[in-house]
Amino acid sequence: MEWLSLLLFAVIFIALLVGFPVAFTLAGVSLLFALIANVFGAFDMDFLQSLPNRIFSIMSNETLLAVPLFVYMGIMLEQSKIAEQLLNTMDELMRGVKGGLGIAVILVGMLLAASTGIVGATVVTMGLLALPTMLKQGYCPKLASGTICAAGTLGQIIPPSIILILLGDVLSSSYQQAQLNQGIFSPETLSVGDLFVGALFPGMLLVVLYIAYIFMRAWLNPASVPNHSGNPVAPGLGGRVVNSLLPPMLLIILVLGSILGGFATPTEAASLGALGATLLALSKRQLNLTTLNTVMRNTLQVTSMIFMIFIGAAFFSLVFRGLGGDELMHELLADLPGGVFTAMLIVMVIMFILGFFLDFIEITYVVVPVVAPILLMMGVDPIWLGIMIAINLQTAFLTPPFGFALFYLKGVAPAGLKTADLYRGTVPFIAIQLGVLVMIAIWPEIVTWLPKVVY
Repeated sequence: MEWLSLLLFAVIFIALLVGFPVAFTLAGVSLLFALIANVFGAFDMDFLQSLPNRIFSIMSNETLLAVPLFVYMGIMLEQSKIAEQLLNTMDELMRGVKGGLGIAVILVGMLLAASTGIVGATVVTMGLLALPTMLKQGYCPKLASGTICAAGTLGQIIPPSIILILLGDVLSSSYQQAQLNQGIFSPETLSVGDLFVGALFPGMLLVVLYIAYIFMRAWLNPASVPNHSGNPVAPGLGGRVVNSLLPPMLLIILVLGSILGGFATPTEAASLGALGATLLALSKRQLNLTTLNTVMRNTLQVTSMIFMIFIGAAFFSLVFRGLGGDELMHELLADLPGGVFTAMLIVMVIMFILGFFLDFIEITYVVVPVVAPILLMMGVDPIWLGIMIAINLQTAFLTPPFGFALFYLKGVAPAGLKTADLYRGTVPFIAIQLGVLVMIAIWPEIVTWLPKVVY
C-alpha cells in the first residue's frame, strides 16, 4: 500500500494549490489518510503516539528560537527606515557612474539580505523606493524590475537567511537519520552555522555576477542603462555614508561575526541582532509605541504561521512514514540509472517546479525530510545539499509566471509597468542563478571549503 503515500503527497499538493491553509492542510489530510488506511489495515495508528514528542521537540528546539528573533530583527529594521537611508546614500555615492543606481540597488539588497533575511520585505521595500526612481531616470523597465527582484531574493541565500535556519534544522535531523540507517551510532552533527558559512561564497558570487551583468548591459546596450544623474550631491556625503552604512554593517558583523567566530550559536546571535535592531531604531528616533506594537504583532503573526506549519508537517511526516513512503522514495531514487547525479538532478527539478506554487517553508518541511535522508545516505555532503536547495528555491522565486518575488513587486509597482516586462526582466538573473547552481554542482568546494576552514 506504499502508493497511498504518493497519493497523500498529491492530495496535499492539490489542496495547497486550491488555497487551503498550509498547516491545517498538512495535518488534516494526513490524519484523514491515516484513518482511511487504518480501516484497510495499511496504517498502524501507533505511529501517531509519537506526535506529542514531536511537538514538544519543536517547542524545546533552541535552533528554532532564532526564527522569531531574526523575524523581529528584520521587521524592526524595515520599520526604522534603514532601507530608505541606505538607498538614498548609495544613490548619491553612485552619481555619474553608468548604471550606478542599478548597482546601488543590488548592494543595498545585499545589505538588507544580510540584515533581515526576509525576501518579501526586501522586494517590497526596494520596489517602493527604487523602482519609480529607476524608471524616471530612463532605465529599461525590464532591467529595472529584474534588478529589484534579483536583489530582493538575495535574502534567500545570504545569512542570516530564515530558509537556511529552517533547512539547518531539517537537514540536521535528516543527516543523523541517514547515519543511523547506515549503522553509524555516533553520528556527526550539522548546524545552522555550517550552512551560514557555506552560503557566504555563493551569496557573494551572485552579487558580483549581478553587478557584472549591469556593467555588461551598460556596455552593450547603453540606452537601457542611463548615466546616473540627478540633483547635485550636497556637501557632507562622507558623513551621510558613515551614518547610514556603518550601523547596519556593524549589526551584520555583530550577528555573523559572533557565529563565524564561534562566540555564539545562531540563536544567541539572533538575540544580539534583535537587540541591535531595536537600539538602531531608537538611535534613529524611529522607535515609539506604535512602531513597537506593529513590529511585535507582525513578528507574532509570521512566527505563529511558521510554527503551525511545523506541527502540520509533523503529522505529515509520521503518516507518510507509516504508509511506507520513505522506503518507496528510497527505492525510486536509489534504483535510478546514473546514481547520485540522476537522483540529485530529479530532486532539484522537482523542488524547482514546486517552488512556483509552494512557499519555501512548505517545501522545507514537506519535501526535504522525504528526500534528504536518501540523498545523504548516497554520500551527498549535507552543507552542499542545503546550499543547492536554497539557491534552487531562490531561482524558483524569480521564475515567471508564478515566482513569489514577481507577485511581491507587481503589487507595489507603478501602474505603467507591464507584466511582460517584469517577466522578461528576470530572465537574465535566472540564467545567472542557474549558472551559479551549475558551478556549485561542478565545484562543490565553492560551498564546502570555507566551513572546513572555519570549523
